[in-house]
Amino acid sequence: MKGVVLKSTGSWYQVRSFESGELFNCRIKGKFRVAGIKSTNPIAVGDVVHFHLEDHQEGQGIISAIQDRKNYIVRKSVNLSKQVHIIASNMDQALLVTTLAQPMTSTGFMDRFLSTAEAYSIPTIIVFNKIDLYDEEEMMELEYREAVYSSIGYKVLKTSAMQGIGLEKLKEELKDKTTLLSGHSGVGKSTLVNAVEPNLDLRTGTVSLSHRKGQHTTTFAEMHPLRMGGDVIDTPGIKGFGMVNMKKEEISHFFPEIFALSEQCRFHNCMHLNEPECAVKSALEENKIAPTRYESYLNQLNDYDEQTHYRTSSH
Repeated sequence: MKGVVLKSTGSWYQVRSFESGELFNCRIKGKFRVAGIKSTNPIAVGDVVHFHLEDHQEGQGIISAIQDRKNYIVRKSVNLSKQVHIIASNMDQALLVTTLAQPMTSTGFMDRFLSTAEAYSIPTIIVFNKIDLYDEEEMMELEYREAVYSSIGYKVLKTSAMQGIGLEKLKEELKDKTTLLSGHSGVGKSTLVNAVEPNLDLRTGTVSLSHRKGQHTTTFAEMHPLRMGGDVIDTPGIKGFGMVNMKKEEISHFFPEIFALSEQCRFHNCMHLNEPECAVKSALEENKIAPTRYESYLNQLNDYDEQTHYRTSSH
């Protein structure tokens, strides 16, 4: 039989059969490694697997093979620096949920997510949520960010789960697609999806007043079917998220506006730092590239860790 992995709790995997839509609890037998990836989890949410039923065990199966992934996204493993943890696989798109109020999402975090999604070939839609809470200054920041990200080809949505703003557009984007939900804890990912699909009843977290940061509610990634068609993969508020197995010279490839200009640089291996006749630096001086994006590029080059400035509460 063939199915898709909806969730993993360590040694057991919940698999939805393609044939019947039934759910089975499956495990893997023996050593199971996916070639080319050193990961702490051989099977991830979103994986398409082959499995057979265990004798005399109702609703239980054994996974025998995994199909090639069209894409996947990883974070650094919590305990083993050399290894990665695959968050999810086989996504049509990612939904990066951000807010500019309670808690504010930094452009650094957004750009780290976007460049990583580019590296793993996952188209991303940016959502600015809780827009009913924005004051005048935050509305100006929203205009700036919307202009920056739209100009480089990202689709931008503005939503408020509480006020029902932008939910119809969001529904259109989610319908019949497998979507990775991401963003810091407390930005309203679960509330937003519950507003679009009330029967899901995803757990929602509160923003802790002492830290103004979200509380974690999701500990494992989990795939949820949508009645209108499609699935959403809910992820934990991502902490150790960042560039893994990526060469310094490649980072600029995942900033679309920098990559587009780089062929006009004098040197084909230009890093866009202090080299002469750098088209990227010229564009920056002429305000054709957003300074926040260039700053994010530099930070990623230096492997600067945003988490030291923005740490989601894990209490």
